[in-house]
Amino acid sequence: MTIVTYVSLKPGNEPEWDAAMRKRLEAARTQTGWIGGQILIPLDDANRRILVGTWETRAHWEAWHQDPEFSATRERLEGLESGRSEWYEVLVDVRGPAARSTSGRAA
Repeated sequence: MTIVTYVSLKPGNEPEWDAAMRKRLEAARTQTGWIGGQILIPLDDANRRILVGTWETRAHWEAWHQDPEFSATRERLEGLESGRSEWYEVLVDVRGPAARSTSGRAA
């Protein structure tokens, strides 16, 4: 389950939002079902962020939204954002094969 979220930030709040989101992603690392995440900044718009979070299942992702660590940063982050966030569920995710060495271990 991969979720892509587009966020617009109030000008001047980018460093505070980035720090809070980094903390949130670090907390997510301890959650069951967490695979990984990214915070992206469009090259032409420093006030926007794109979040990509990947979970084993939708149930794991939904459980994270009930976790106290998630809730603790929700209001802080929303106060730094302008407008409504857009959430997307990935329909197709195609990745290359894992790299392998001749010894049979991952490179």
